[in-house]
Amino acid sequence: MLRLENVQKQYKGFQLNCSLEVQEGCVTGLIGKNGAGKSTTFKAILGLIHADDGQIEVLGKPVSELGIKDREEIGVVLADSGFSGYLTIKDLVEMLGSMYQNFQRGYFLKKCEEFALPTDKLIKEFSTGMKRKLQVLAAISHEARLLILDEPTAGLDVIARDGLLDLLREYMEQEGRSILVSSHISSDLEGLCDDIYMIDDGQMILHEDTDVLLSDYAILKVTEEQYETLDKEYILRHKKEGFGYSCLTDQKQFYLENYPKIAIEKGSIDELIMMMVRGEE
Repeated sequence: MLRLENVQKQYKGFQLNCSLEVQEGCVTGLIGKNGAGKSTTFKAILGLIHADDGQIEVLGKPVSELGIKDREEIGVVLADSGFSGYLTIKDLVEMLGSMYQNFQRGYFLKKCEEFALPTDKLIKEFSTGMKRKLQVLAAISHEARLLILDEPTAGLDVIARDGLLDLLREYMEQEGRSILVSSHISSDLEGLCDDIYMIDDGQMILHEDTDVLLSDYAILKVTEEQYETLDKEYILRHKKEGFGYSCLTDQKQFYLENYPKIAIEKGSIDELIMMMVRGEE
């Protein structure tokens, strides 16, 4: 559905070198701190910036060869873009209907009602959360096969986020669809994504199935003495702490069986990011 191979883009002080793949029927997450390269990757996929090198294929075609009908099969939400604030949803319905042959007017208006989005109010008067819900609804309402979502739950409260995630799960119930999504809210990705890529300083540093991340990865909390005798074959990163060391492993069971006296904590995606970025190899 989507493939990037050694895609490179250089700016002053920043170099993107990215490879990733989104399989049909899968939700793939992209995580990393601010400035890591997530938005640059999204813009390269959409052809909004020109990559210096590498290959990008979307829906089986090089991104440069995508036609109008191809682009109608892509739904997009970018963190730094949105609709004109001087439009209403009534105006937007007419625009979307003229832009997309498969725009589902009835579905769109029904979901706007469910999300309490007023159809006759100027979008500039919407809250940040309301604007984000509107963007996502517009992205999924024209039978897109691929969604590209950059921080779709940003600015939403817990209840609104949950409703939006349910909307994305509902979208994925139909065969032949995929999503690439980034988020700073780890619990969103844990409950939605099939696999996760981690990017740092423009480089992909990790790719793993979400189930494996949650079941096999862990944080070991060890004293300096325990660290000295620890088998480090399965330690991905370590970080010096006041009590000794925190160690990230992708083989939790090995340490549970062989080191019953050390503290082993189930790692969240937030902790994984911290250890992969700040820890030492």
